[in-house]
Amino acid sequence: MRWKCTVAYDGTEFCGWQSQVNRNAVQDVIETRLFAIFKHFVRIHGSGRTDAGVHARGQVFHFDADWKHDPEALLRALNRNLLPAVRITRVEAVDDTFHARFSAHQKRYHYYFQLRPADPFEVRYVWSVPYSKLDMHLLEAAVRCFEGTHDFRGFAGKVLPCENTVKTLISAGIFKENDRFVLSLTGSGYLYRMVRKIMGALVMVGVGKIDRNFIEQRLRPEHLDYPLMTAPACGLFLEEVFY
Repeated sequence: MRWKCTVAYDGTEFCGWQSQVNRNAVQDVIETRLFAIFKHFVRIHGSGRTDAGVHARGQVFHFDADWKHDPEALLRALNRNLLPAVRITRVEAVDDTFHARFSAHQKRYHYYFQLRPADPFEVRYVWSVPYSKLDMHLLEAAVRCFEGTHDFRGFAGKVLPCENTVKTLISAGIFKENDRFVLSLTGSGYLYRMVRKIMGALVMVGVGKIDRNFIEQRLRPEHLDYPLMTAPACGLFLEEVFY
């Protein structure tokens, strides 16, 4: 039987989603819990990776295992003795053709940032932009450049050989939430550190280091030698995976 699960986690203390040799990934924590439940190793398959320090509210994974009880009982069993930073929020039985990664058609990321120092209770979840002034009107105009289908090679941390760098962002915008701002991106796929590079580029626009024309050129791409700021991992959340 195949099970689809949604998980939320605070990524601060983890080395990312994908299993690591040091067993300090979110995947390792969940697989350890599954071993305790089923008494044998169960491999889980996530919708995609998140990097060290990145959070999730709606990461999705699936696994195959026989379970004689209902999904709610499995949900309770999974959450029992899990680390407090990881919480399974939903479990459902799905068809064997479902795949957490390959069945997904869109993902939404939110990046949280603010123009003041973070207090001790929020510093793990928001970027306090290190500039005294940031022109939000420039950011809001520039973010629209990212909507549509573009070559995002110039906004990737690294590109693997033969990797397709053409991605489509269905929507890209910035909205205010209380006294902080949120960059919201919904797209069909993302490159390594792409969201953090976009966020960094927008801040550079906001302080006048680059302009909207520069972003449009880099999306073709051009001027790849000019370094872009990479926003820190703490502000990034995988919000939702769409199937």
